[in-house]
Formats: sequence, structure tokens, C-alpha cells
Amino acid sequence: MNDTIDNADATGWQDFANCLGVDPDLFFPERGASTREAKEVCKGCVVREDCLEYALSNGEKFGIWGGLSERERRRIRRQRALARRTALEAEATSSAGGASA
Repeated sequence: MNDTIDNADATGWQDFANCLGVDPDLFFPERGASTREAKEVCKGCVVREDCLEYALSNGEKFGIWGGLSERERRRIRRQRALARRTALEAEATSSAGGASA
């Protein structure tokens, strides 16, 4: 499996995606429509994390990416932003504490 991941890095993760050749409309359902079928395609995909990270890094707002819906990806982006903010605040507090000692 590591060989697959290494190859995915070299040639592009999309080449190894389960969705390759699947109708893209499946991954962009109408508002309120089921996402279950698209998520099933993603379920066992070896590049699912790469796909998700691509969507998160590029601000993909629509469709199923890495097995997650827009709402699910928004939740991850908020959690990551909060974690970054908390880390920066902790770093600033630590630096300020060290300066006065």
C-alpha cells in the first residue's frame, strides 16, 4: 500500500482515486439530495485523505471530496482555524511570560 501512496505522490493522487471514471454529477448532488452513493465510492479509496486535503487547501465549497460534504469540510476548517488560533495565543503568552522573567 505504501507503494501506491508513493506513486500517488509522484503522478498525482487523482490517478488512483476510486472516482476515476465515475460520473462527476454523483459528487455534486442537488441541494438536499443524498450524498450516500458518492460517499460509498470514497469509502475505501486509497487517496481519500489526499482528496480531502486538496479540497480543504483549495477552498472547495461544493461537492463531495475525500468522502465529506461541504458542511463536514466546513467543520474541519473551523476546527483547524481554532486550533491554529489557540496555538498562536499559547505561543504569544509563552513568549510574553519568558520576556518578563
